[in-house]
Amino acid sequence: MDRIIPKKRWTPKRIAWISGTTIFVLLLAYGLLTVGGSSNLRIEASKLTISEVEFGDFQEFIAVSGTIVPIKTFYLDATQGGTVIQVFLEEGSYLNLGDRILQLDNTDLHLDVMFREAQLFEQMNNLRNTRLLMEQNTLMLRADLLEIDRQIREAKRKHQQCVKLKEKGLVSQHEFEQAQDEYDYWNRKRELTLKTQKQDSTLRAVQIKQLEASINRMQANLKIIRQKLENLVITAPIAGHLTSLSAEVGQLKVAGERLGQIDVLEGFKISANVDEYYISRISTGQEGEVKIAGKAYRVVSSKVYPEVKDGRFQVDMEFVDTEPKGIRRGQSVQIRLALGELSQAVMLARGGFYNDTGGNWAYVVDESGKFATKHRIRLGRYNTQVYEVLEGLEPGEKVITSSYDTFGDFDRLTFKDR
Repeated sequence: MDRIIPKKRWTPKRIAWISGTTIFVLLLAYGLLTVGGSSNLRIEASKLTISEVEFGDFQEFIAVSGTIVPIKTFYLDATQGGTVIQVFLEEGSYLNLGDRILQLDNTDLHLDVMFREAQLFEQMNNLRNTRLLMEQNTLMLRADLLEIDRQIREAKRKHQQCVKLKEKGLVSQHEFEQAQDEYDYWNRKRELTLKTQKQDSTLRAVQIKQLEASINRMQANLKIIRQKLENLVITAPIAGHLTSLSAEVGQLKVAGERLGQIDVLEGFKISANVDEYYISRISTGQEGEVKIAGKAYRVVSSKVYPEVKDGRFQVDMEFVDTEPKGIRRGQSVQIRLALGELSQAVMLARGGFYNDTGGNWAYVVDESGKFATKHRIRLGRYNTQVYEVLEGLEPGEKVITSSYDTFGDFDRLTFKDR
């Protein structure tokens, strides 16, 4: 007799179908929780940098690189062109004031000196000849005056005799007038001779004065030319260290060419290169800080160079109190250069988030610490460590400050491990 076999409720096929459906539903739910309608993203908090918003002392500063250089440097330039004929000292030597460094030779300059010396000697001869001629003319005029005075005395005696004889009627009118004319002639000739002598003396004096002035000018010019000859020997203008020298025997140097430099070993300063963006905010007297061998030193800007080259300008910084020991020329340092006074502000640590948001928004962590949401913020000044917060954040809040590159455009971040 046949027996009715009851149908199994949980067949393998049914179990497999139900299991597959359940897994699908779970995966779907997980996806919905993960994506959150394209506004939520689950991430690992351990891979993030989370910083707390703080309130405290804030100072805007920038970090610039600098190089230790001597506080005084003298550059050696060729004031006159020429060929290097001898090098007395080598690069790296220590110099005293006036020490010879190298010597140049310039044939054209030697010829110029000889030509000017010949011109000077010629003018000096002209002056001597003029003075000699003046003396000769003076002597001749004196001799003429002696002769004229003798003739005047003789004519005067004749005239006086004629006057007496005419009163007695012993001389004719013609002889009387002839004696009178002779006397008048020599008197007028004497006056003319004196005027001629005076004019000649005046002209000679002017001529001599002009020659003397010309000689003085030529002597001054010759002195300058001789100084140029002396400048062919390059000497140390000050005691110091010959840090560089570019000259080889036989090498031709043109006027104005840089030959080397001397560093004065009295102290050091820092030559810093600053981005041109800050050129309007950097001035003399601005303070900064530099760390050397683990110790901080105060520095102050002593000179700002306005020339911008390759997007940067140069600033000289000098040590304020004490100068670090053991520093050397060419040593590189990092300077924290202050751009403003110390003030109280809300601050947020710097991080990669700024590159993704431009400082306009950030992910702020909820008080529960389980998720973070977007907040609109506004940042102001900054330094190498923190940003100044103007709006959107309060002290004590926590912000994700690491990069947002992989977050996309999600409004909410949920932490997996919290």
